[in-house]
Amino acid sequence: MTLSHCFTVIFAMPPAMTDLLDIWAAHSPLAGHAPDQITVDFLLPTGIYIQLDVPREATIQHIKLLLWKQAQSFPLFPALGEMESHMFECVNQAAVHEELEDETRRLCDVRPFLPVLKLVTRNCGRAERLLDSKIGVLIGKGLHELDAINDQEVKDFRIKMFRLSEERMQRVQMMTCTEWLQACFSPQLEPPLLLLQKSDLTARLSPFCSLVLQDSASLKVPSCYTPAELMEQALRKWVTTHGPEEEAWGGQHVLRVSHCLEFLCGDHPLIQYKYIRSCLQAKEPPHLTLVHTNTVKAMFDKEMTAIGAVVSRRSSNPPLPLPPKRRTCVWDVSSPFKIVLVKGSKVNAEETAKVQVRAGLFHGTELLCKPAVSSESSGQRASSEHTWRDNTLEFDISVCDLPRMTRLCFAIYAVMDKVKKQKSTKNSHINKYQTIRKAGKVHYPIAWVNTMVFDFKGQLKTGDITLHCWSSFPDELEEMLNPIGTIQTNPYTENATALHIHFPEYSSHPIIFPPFDKILEKAAEIVGASDCVSGARGGKKFYIELKEIMERDPLSQLCENEKDLIWTLRHDCWENFPQSLPKLLLSVKWSKHEDMAQLQALLQIWPKLSPRDALELLDFNYPDQYVREYAVRCLRDMSDEELSQYLLQLVQVLRYEPYYDCALTHFLLERAQGNRKIGHFLFWHLRSEIHMPAVSVQFALILEAYCRGSIPHIEVLKKQVEALSKLKSVNELIKLGTIKNARSKTKEAMLTKEAMMTCLRQSGYTETLSDLHSPLNPNVQLSGINVERCRYMDSKMKPLWIVYNNKLLSGDTLGIIFKNGDDLRQDMLTLQILRLMDLLWKEANLDLRIVPYGCLATGDRAGLIEVVSSADTIANIQLTSSNVAAAAAFNKDALLNWLKERNSGDALDRAIEEFTLSCAGYCVATYVLGIGDRHSDNIMVRSTGQLFHIDFGHILGNFKSKFGIKRERVPFILTHDFIHVIQQGKTGYTEKFGSFRQYCEEAYLVLRKNGNLFITLFALMLTAGLPELTSVKDIQYLKDSLALGKTDEEALKQFRQKFDEALRESWTTKVNWMAHNVAKDNRS
Repeated sequence: MTLSHCFTVIFAMPPAMTDLLDIWAAHSPLAGHAPDQITVDFLLPTGIYIQLDVPREATIQHIKLLLWKQAQSFPLFPALGEMESHMFECVNQAAVHEELEDETRRLCDVRPFLPVLKLVTRNCGRAERLLDSKIGVLIGKGLHELDAINDQEVKDFRIKMFRLSEERMQRVQMMTCTEWLQACFSPQLEPPLLLLQKSDLTARLSPFCSLVLQDSASLKVPSCYTPAELMEQALRKWVTTHGPEEEAWGGQHVLRVSHCLEFLCGDHPLIQYKYIRSCLQAKEPPHLTLVHTNTVKAMFDKEMTAIGAVVSRRSSNPPLPLPPKRRTCVWDVSSPFKIVLVKGSKVNAEETAKVQVRAGLFHGTELLCKPAVSSESSGQRASSEHTWRDNTLEFDISVCDLPRMTRLCFAIYAVMDKVKKQKSTKNSHINKYQTIRKAGKVHYPIAWVNTMVFDFKGQLKTGDITLHCWSSFPDELEEMLNPIGTIQTNPYTENATALHIHFPEYSSHPIIFPPFDKILEKAAEIVGASDCVSGARGGKKFYIELKEIMERDPLSQLCENEKDLIWTLRHDCWENFPQSLPKLLLSVKWSKHEDMAQLQALLQIWPKLSPRDALELLDFNYPDQYVREYAVRCLRDMSDEELSQYLLQLVQVLRYEPYYDCALTHFLLERAQGNRKIGHFLFWHLRSEIHMPAVSVQFALILEAYCRGSIPHIEVLKKQVEALSKLKSVNELIKLGTIKNARSKTKEAMLTKEAMMTCLRQSGYTETLSDLHSPLNPNVQLSGINVERCRYMDSKMKPLWIVYNNKLLSGDTLGIIFKNGDDLRQDMLTLQILRLMDLLWKEANLDLRIVPYGCLATGDRAGLIEVVSSADTIANIQLTSSNVAAAAAFNKDALLNWLKERNSGDALDRAIEEFTLSCAGYCVATYVLGIGDRHSDNIMVRSTGQLFHIDFGHILGNFKSKFGIKRERVPFILTHDFIHVIQQGKTGYTEKFGSFRQYCEEAYLVLRKNGNLFITLFALMLTAGLPELTSVKDIQYLKDSLALGKTDEEALKQFRQKFDEALRESWTTKVNWMAHNVAKDNRS
């Protein structure tokens, strides 16, 4: 019997929230009445109005045909001309015009805001317009919205990306079928170095593979065989079995993992393919299928045809540069930097309040000089307009010393008399952002906004500018300024506070930041003038001090003396501590352009950092363009596997990039367009946040560029987006039905599982939800829904439990959970970190059998979760074993008996070993990450013995409490029924328990060695808007749990104390579980 292991999947997305007036939702079969027809108003370009009943599920193409037949009986029909020269427009759910160029879409999927379609004459370039329309629908933002943005930076970026994408598609057209296969469906490989580290483990693995042919034949081959050698033996066996007359069946073939679109490309040993290796580790035969090259060629030809339909083979040259204008170098301007406050409008302050503006110049989080503060406002406060008498803000820094990436950050705040404390609690709520600046005065923040001092071309800004501000303030802001916030202005201009400012001119010519060659010339000039080529060197004493500073974790602050020491001994850092580059960058005085120039010269000879170390340089603290380009050069050494591991953070740090055209954007697009799987997840990480105003335009531009450079991928992704939209509709109608039920208290109003199944069987749903690639794993193809096994879950957001059939492996099913209303990004981050921990442990030859199941955010509080097969919760296992819910949690035999029922003999020993290893891994992981809310429904066990945790709503020590008392009082979950399984049911602390404890300690020390990496990854997520990761203080939990700054001996002592505490206090966990079981039993 061959077991196939697949990811699982589901989808969710687009339209607006359902309400009672939503004609597309209300007439859904789920609502109980489903007219096949809907009345649509048609407006023709001839001025004729036609009202027509059309099928709700008809395609736009079919509706146009119906309209054309009807229009023949109306006046002016001959004036319409050819049907194909027209297309429909509508107002969509986002209240913007949408051109329905893609006529294969159904009307019920388009979901016009009102059933009104306008027929318009189609312009030339049908293929290009169709592509634009598809991209707009796919990315969730019509390209006409980008066309309408009056911003030269947006226009220049789109022109450049259009040219690069076209060149990319032309290169793809020149690919061979093999090269294309490698790029789209390449296998996951173990790094050769990792294989060497695992040589002992490799030696213990069984050296056989099972190859599925047409007759399910099995082969036993050495694990050092290559795919070509395996295929040769398989075909030889086929001829032997079927005789010479079947030899013609041979031909050319490729090997594919049976359950998914992962081909064993390349000439690597079988043991290096992750799929093969994971099967052998689990003592399961790999399940492979021979695919004829004609099948692969057909897939290849289909994609090339899609490209050829819209891409010409002619090369498009970049536009010729304009003749250079006379310009002034910023280094030649010695005047102090200043700005003029023109006025503030729509300022949300009380009439009695006076308003001030605070402004600061920042390079990253470093304040370049003392903030400038305006006078108090005067006049017209009743109209929410404020002006300032002394309206020029002058800063204590010369224009020549402004770094290229200088941010100008503003805070607008009200100044009010300090209110005396009242005994009454009625008005006791105090604004959490208020700060008392001086006796008798209180400052209340109103709004903040940031802008760059130089534009995207490196030119110092001049003239008037209106900045629409943001009103939500993060916690713990210094001086109310928010340098880490976006430099995009608030797009909701109607109600936003607006700050009108003026950038003065310092020269009659544009002032530009010098190009890179001029910076290096400046550095050489400084070195020549000081007669010091090699820079300062320190003695042994300074070496020891420098070493101590460099070994600190990224959260450790440097004092000014230490910064001076690092800068003075920068050449020592270069020679002896190249990995200390981040600390050197924090020691540079960026407000002195001479120091900046010397740093850039040194960076040119700085050794490459490892990709893991280079990730830190993409943090907000390192905004310099050339530093970030250096970091990206280091990242180019990442394999596709490693890049996938950190893709979540790399997408988030795009928020730190002030300009659209940057090295990181180019790098991500290049790698995504070269590897379909990376492209898939880049698309969804961007698409899931397209609704966020601070990144909406930036992410839309990157998504457009990706789609134009990956044309065959558009249809694949479009199918997923449409399927998610359908699941969202089902979910919202279920919620609506349960609300009706709660109000009417009648059985008739209840939306049952049968009603949901009826909906899923409707042709409009069946077609959209069938034959697509899984968003959770794009290599998995889903054929259709197994409707009888689908249901919705009885939690607040009514998640859908969907079961799919695997298209590539008959009889195989995949479970997915679709959530709509829950933010899955924190779960996604936690699972990513668990995958990384698993990788680091495996690199240390420690496989703790972690189960980092699939989880993907796909939109605003929507996403998918993989259902892990053959698994149940601890709560269900306990409740099944006991008739009394209160006693279930204290039945220590329940878990072991459950495993015994599903395993016997050697299989039981293997299951207990799996349980022991995985329990150790999750004990350490949940302790280090501070994962809370660990009740018995959030811990699961597979029938194979693997224990794993789910639902990561509370991390970094944010534990739940009730009545002010923490519900979780143990460092991690280690109950006596877990120990009972580990000890195979024996009493006393046996050798098995000693091994378990050893696993925990080894795992903890491995994570400690990589502590800086974990801190960096969480720091890169600070602006993602996760509820429990908003400031550096949240990351401090990691530093404490990993005991960074202590020796291994001290850290191990601390961990052992926590381990003993978890054992000693495990009874509190059982009490909590008992309460949870009783509450669950009462609900059911």
